[in-house]
Amino acid sequence: MRKALVTGVAGFIGSHLAERLVAGGIEVAGVDAFIDYYPRPVKEANIARLRESPLFALTEADLATAELEPLFDGVDAIVHLAAQAGVRASWGASFATYIDCNIKATQRLLEAARGTAISKFVCASSSSVYGETPELPMRESGRTLPVSPYGVTKLAAENLAVLYHRSFGVPTVSLRYFTVYGPRQRPDMAFHRFIRAALSGAPVEVFGDGEQTRDFTFVSDVVDATEAALMTGPPGEVINVAGGSRVTLNHAISIIERTLGRPVRRERRETASGDVTDTLADNRKAVDLLGFRPRVSLEEGLPLECAWMRDTG
Repeated sequence: MRKALVTGVAGFIGSHLAERLVAGGIEVAGVDAFIDYYPRPVKEANIARLRESPLFALTEADLATAELEPLFDGVDAIVHLAAQAGVRASWGASFATYIDCNIKATQRLLEAARGTAISKFVCASSSSVYGETPELPMRESGRTLPVSPYGVTKLAAENLAVLYHRSFGVPTVSLRYFTVYGPRQRPDMAFHRFIRAALSGAPVEVFGDGEQTRDFTFVSDVVDATEAALMTGPPGEVINVAGGSRVTLNHAISIIERTLGRPVRRERRETASGDVTDTLADNRKAVDLLGFRPRVSLEEGLPLECAWMRDTG
């Protein structure tokens, strides 16, 4: 592979993946719409180092409306990370944005890929597709019943990827990411908010009693799995990607407090619509098909995010 198209390249995961590919000598055609879900300067900072590389080129475009053919010029493979994020923000009138960014844009990319000779189309999905389920660990063959509009759109995009593989041979691989964290994490995400609160001394909202659990995944582990899917992932598959660090939110906050030597001032709120009680992934398909094994525990990864936030202000 000589050249990869990476959508959502200025985002949290996209910028890390693009850096990995460029470091490996792969040319990256990056695309980002710089939508206003969070401030543009945050995304610009994410790709500052990439802009210095002759192997990186950026196109600013909305995948739901832009002409897509020029983006495929010389591209050998695609990693589709662009999406409208946020479970709680996906209710109400804003759902139209989620349809455009998560469903329409994905369908248009898949349709454009039909006539190309790309080797792989890796599509970012989410653990949100499972919804509230007593079936733990969550297996790819298990029930998918999202409890948020965001989860509904991610499942629709995932189903489109499988459909285009079965119907037209587009070599798609969908990865269900589980609660990704680490340096460059989005400002709206829980760990970012908790660390910022600890550093500033300001209070922060905590939804529910804090005893909900998540299977937390460090960003470099997600990049490992995504790179493996890009290179060797079997087309047509849907695969969990998780870090194996399932703990309660309260325990994660205690790691932040211990790392920074400061308390997180919590303001309790009722559980938000769309939040699930527990997530825990069965990673066996990722191990068997991608050779993936998470390398960074929560106890190792959270201090790295804390250090990044302290250094970047």
